[in-house]
Amino acid sequence: MRYFGDNIRLVVNDLVVSYTDQGPDEASVIIFIHGFPFNKTMWHKQVESLKDTFRTITYDIRGHGETESEDETFSIELFVNDLISFMDKLRIDKASLCGLSMGGYIALNAIENYPERFDALVLSDTQCLADSPEAKEKRLKAIENIKNNGVEIYADESVKNFFTQESFNAGIAEIEQAKQMIINTSEQSLCNTLLALLNRKETCTKLSEIKVPLLIMVGNDDKITPLAVAEMMHVNIIDSLLKVIEHAGHLSCLENPEAFNKELIEFFDTVYRKETDSNSSGGGSILTDLRNKMMTFLSFNVL
Repeated sequence: MRYFGDNIRLVVNDLVVSYTDQGPDEASVIIFIHGFPFNKTMWHKQVESLKDTFRTITYDIRGHGETESEDETFSIELFVNDLISFMDKLRIDKASLCGLSMGGYIALNAIENYPERFDALVLSDTQCLADSPEAKEKRLKAIENIKNNGVEIYADESVKNFFTQESFNAGIAEIEQAKQMIINTSEQSLCNTLLALLNRKETCTKLSEIKVPLLIMVGNDDKITPLAVAEMMHVNIIDSLLKVIEHAGHLSCLENPEAFNKELIEFFDTVYRKETDSNSSGGGSILTDLRNKMMTFLSFNVL
């Protein structure tokens, strides 16, 4: 039995997971994976834009939003296991993933280990590299800062890196929204997740093995995972698409949702329309057809 709506609670791996589920019953499934240190509410405008056509699911990662956690060691592998178990509980055999930042790390690890479970990927403002020694030191200092000074000061400092100066000058509401998501995350979960990010493995060497349609998006002023990082992934993933979201920093889905959603809709319309056309014609390679279709977009990509 499927449950519709917001903040649905489901026990997964002995953990109560909070999620939303919108859209038609028989529609193709898109699962959105939020970044750190946020929660599923960051995807609200994407769900509103896609839910009439697709089954859209957002969920809170362990220790974030309304999903509980124990005092365990976090890792990207644990988050991926949670995702696959979540899909199993919902009886979803295959879905597309849209992950931002940490959500992208989870998506890349998931496609590497469970390629048969996914139709397509969207990687937004993310990277395949492991943390450099300097990045690891920065995360350790962030943990110390949280423990010594509290979550609110950490939130104030963090949001400075997520948005463009243009948005700060305009005082957009999304800045406060992001800050509140951080403040509402427990100190323990923040520190545990920072350690998970610090210890994550690189996935760059596996990029060439990705065989599903893939869209990469990046804010034109993303200071955390800049355009050069997105370009590197684009070059190494066969037939991937790269779209730059103007007037956006690291949280491009929040800062410029109109441009972000336009690219999402065009991509998933192409992925699933082509699948439907191939099925109705009774033959042909879906992947080959998709790649041929996507090649027509490459001349418009930023390289």
